[in-house]
Amino acid sequence: MTVAERKTSHPYISVDSKIASGQPAIRGTRITVMDIAIRYEILGMSADRIIDEYPHLKLEQIHDALSYYHEHKAAFDKKYREDQSFLANLKKNYPSKLRERLG
Repeated sequence: MTVAERKTSHPYISVDSKIASGQPAIRGTRITVMDIAIRYEILGMSADRIIDEYPHLKLEQIHDALSYYHEHKAAFDKKYREDQSFLANLKKNYPSKLRERLG
């Protein structure tokens, strides 16, 4: 195993089929690794800004979630693309009734 392939311990992350549909989440919460990764990677939020949104979390929990995300980046990115495609199909097949009414 090379250095790049070595997995690290993630004491703040858990996977429980009863929480968040089995998605990796911050232990003791329902906040998923994907929730944190989206805020950091896509929305460009800093770890400190994420703490502002989730004041009950600690900075080390955020960093552990980001570390976990980067170790499994390909799988998370694939899931994100699938979710976005699913949402786009929903919007296409079930347009907003409010938008329709507003014209």
